[in-house]
Amino acid sequence: MSKNTERKAIDKVFVLLGSAAALVLLVAGAMLWYGYSFATGMVTEQLSAQKIYFPEKGSEELASLDATDRAEMERFAGQQLTTGEQAKVYANNYIGAHLRHIADGKTYSEVSAEAQKDPTNQKLAGQKAALFQGETLRGMLLGSGYAFWTFGVIAKIASVAAIAGAVIMSILVLLGIGHLKRLK
Repeated sequence: MSKNTERKAIDKVFVLLGSAAALVLLVAGAMLWYGYSFATGMVTEQLSAQKIYFPEKGSEELASLDATDRAEMERFAGQQLTTGEQAKVYANNYIGAHLRHIADGKTYSEVSAEAQKDPTNQKLAGQKAALFQGETLRGMLLGSGYAFWTFGVIAKIASVAAIAGAVIMSILVLLGIGHLKRLK
């Protein structure tokens, strides 16, 4: 077998492998893009249905927050909550800020334990109910809103990388085919 024939065989194998890799990357990129679209679309749809709005800039609700929470909240002032990033800010810097002022910063679990020891204490019962509702909403915004949005964004980045890889691999395949044609 001549060196040229051997080289052609090797080039054909690489062209076939490169073609397969390009196809796999393209399919993976398309599937990841679908995952991105589904996750972020579902989060937007579900959050939009809740009709939650950030307080307007300069409002009493924002003025009552500490400087850090207020600054985060003002980024989205007056907007409807529709994205994972907004869900994170609203959960941590609005609901979380209000929860810290109930029961001197104690959590639902801590207040619940105290309420079990004194079931007639109406103040503890009220704090327990408020903390339960607030922590539940906060958890849903972070878990269903922010987390799934983040998964979607990661899928988008991976999709772009896979599609870019498919384009690069396709260019290399075309160069390999051109090299094969030059070999006699």
